[in-house]
Amino acid sequence: MVDSLQGWVPDVLGGGYQQRTLHLDQDDEGQVVTTLVRAAAPAPWPRLRGTARLTDVVYVHGWSDYFFQKELADFWRERGARFYAVDLRKYGRSLREGQTPGYIEDLTVYDADIEAALAAIGHGAGQKTSRKLVLMGHSTGGLVLTLWAARHPNRASSLILNSPWLELQTREIGRIAFAPMNTTLVRLGRKTAYPQIDKGMYTRSLHKHFGGEWEYDMEWKPEQSFAIYPGWLNAIIRGHQSVARGLGLTIPVLIMLSKRSVFRTTWDESMRHSDTVLSVEGVANRAKDVGECVTLVRLTGALHDVFLSEKLVRDHAYQQLDRWIRSYL
Repeated sequence: MVDSLQGWVPDVLGGGYQQRTLHLDQDDEGQVVTTLVRAAAPAPWPRLRGTARLTDVVYVHGWSDYFFQKELADFWRERGARFYAVDLRKYGRSLREGQTPGYIEDLTVYDADIEAALAAIGHGAGQKTSRKLVLMGHSTGGLVLTLWAARHPNRASSLILNSPWLELQTREIGRIAFAPMNTTLVRLGRKTAYPQIDKGMYTRSLHKHFGGEWEYDMEWKPEQSFAIYPGWLNAIIRGHQSVARGLGLTIPVLIMLSKRSVFRTTWDESMRHSDTVLSVEGVANRAKDVGECVTLVRLTGALHDVFLSEKLVRDHAYQQLDRWIRSYL
């Protein structure tokens, strides 16, 4: 349930950004909240023709992540949209002391987070609005929103996915082989962490401290990703299995991916121009199972978050997104 008494307060991003804490139910780790962020101030340049007028965009971050992409918000506001972002329970602004970062055991629990956010902006179940709802998700957030849209048809008008985690890095054959072992480990210890395999390569391609372009809170988006537990991974695998069976979405879907993946245990400069998190070929292959109207864009030189790639690449990504908006919004 939403705490309707909690209002908007200044956000850590500054510059007119605001946040609102939405209180949900408790789980075995205590009180759970989700945080809604909005870009409240006017866009820093005049709006163009308003290709996204009367549109509300709701963005959901990826794994071991939170919302900090102000450039993305500006893109949408320039086109007349209202932009909102959600920090899901146990991520970023919503992480509370004593909670396991990012931990859930069923992706459907995020229905409560999403519904709370949508109700707060006038798109809740049963609320009437003339404004379009566009859902935009990155990585794990893309998986969460894709499954939510399939379970809640006719709520969103379109879905935009930035490197969505639609399949395991080992692709389908690896997922099928690995799933039974993970299920066994869930029974033995759902919160017994797997060994950390993230060497911080993605962070090195992003953060200014390591030669990247971006500054963000490394407590909320750490150098090495959150610990991975069998209970959590079981939820992800079940989500991937649902996608593989076919979701049948009828709304327009845009999927944006890097042209290639690079997986290495030591640093290589090619990692600044590739997806070092997901198998882009596995995701691209799974795109056909999302719905009936799916546009797939492959971007040479893109990072895992295509809108955090180097400027030339992300400018091209924004051009592609703008062209898609003009076609479908």
